[in-house]
Amino acid sequence: MSLLRPAITLTVTLTLLTGLAYPLAITGIAQGALPYQANGSLTVRDGKTIGSELIGQSFSGDRYFHGRPSATTTADLNDASKTVDAPYNAASSSGSNLAPTSKALVDSIRERAAAYGNGPAPADIVTASGSGLDPHISPAAAAAQAERVAKARGLAVERVRALIEQNALGRTFGIIGAQRVNVLALNLALDAARP
Repeated sequence: MSLLRPAITLTVTLTLLTGLAYPLAITGIAQGALPYQANGSLTVRDGKTIGSELIGQSFSGDRYFHGRPSATTTADLNDASKTVDAPYNAASSSGSNLAPTSKALVDSIRERAAAYGNGPAPADIVTASGSGLDPHISPAAAAAQAERVAKARGLAVERVRALIEQNALGRTFGIIGAQRVNVLALNLALDAARP
């Protein structure tokens, strides 16, 4: 009993400190200092949450810019031992795990690239990211879609390119990463644009 009591006391103490006190303190600090970020950087329009700045989402149709392909999956409802494609599934963040020599990977890249004409397509619109949740594309990937979007919306291509430029984000702290465009923000700006 003399050895058991300190072990139980230590376990309970550490559980309370690391499992309760620390998470509550960090949550409180985050809510006080950065509430928007702490709550998921959610984008709200007309009182309805329409997405997050941090998690990509699927846009289809010619009227919208498309994000980076997503290789996330979810359990098959008919057979729990299998998975099915579920793009931008934040509960299952992952890449495809296909090798560079995989025929399925090469075929999917060729199929995606064909949608952007005969020239080379930017890599980030034909390959999925490691997380499958990337909310950004490169300005080049946005530019590759500008004509399609402009035609579908009846806008001048120059107007669409100007929206891309206005929504382009620079490198973090001026040195980290590359220039990027948040697809949700760009599509919202596009919806607000007048012909």
